[in-house]
Amino acid sequence: HVQLVESGGGSVQTGGSLRLSCGADGYTDRRMAWFRQAPGKEREGIAAIVAGGFTYYSDSVKGRFTISQDNAKKTLYLEMNSLKPEDSAMYYCAARGPGRGDYTPLMSESYKYWGQGTQVTVS
Repeated sequence: HVQLVESGGGSVQTGGSLRLSCGADGYTDRRMAWFRQAPGKEREGIAAIVAGGFTYYSDSVKGRFTISQDNAKKTLYLEMNSLKPEDSAMYYCAARGPGRGDYTPLMSESYKYWGQGTQVTVS
């Protein structure tokens, strides 16, 4: 049984930083990602990491956010710098899992397991 639990969200001023964490109990595949969803908007894939440490970013966060993974701790991280009000959203971590067809790192259909989300507010 895979359980994903996010933490680290909160309120921050424009230009500030936050670090999100996602504990991935029971998960062994390296393919994980961060998504976000603002009210009235579709869920957006913003960062993904795969075996070998290869990373993928959306244009909206490239150069400001960094995804990383501590396999020993089974934890996924998202370091967010230079935050903007448009980064305000609920942030979710996701893990690949079986039976999801072709893998596209920043597509939500590629992931089976999801956390409950953590809110980030930038003002």
